[in-house]
Amino acid sequence: MQANNQSTKSLSVKVNRFMYGAFVLMSLYFYLTGSYQDAMSNLGIALIFDPFDQTVRWDNRPRWQRAWLIIHLMVLAGIGLVYWKTVGA
Repeated sequence: MQANNQSTKSLSVKVNRFMYGAFVLMSLYFYLTGSYQDAMSNLGIALIFDPFDQTVRWDNRPRWQRAWLIIHLMVLAGIGLVYWKTVGA
């Protein structure tokens, strides 16, 4: 029973990493083409697919994983500021 649970967890992490990477690449494409709103939304959706093991609590994660996700949020906020200044909202 434990082996089946482990393989399911491994598959979930792999799928999440693939989806995270796909949304980040899509966001990069939209950013480079000047569609900042689409880039921002796709980068925000990418955070749903946490590329690390989601069963590990935030306090127990390695520092580099926490830094990665915080930097991701900062880039997301930066794109939002670029969009805000471009559109003049």
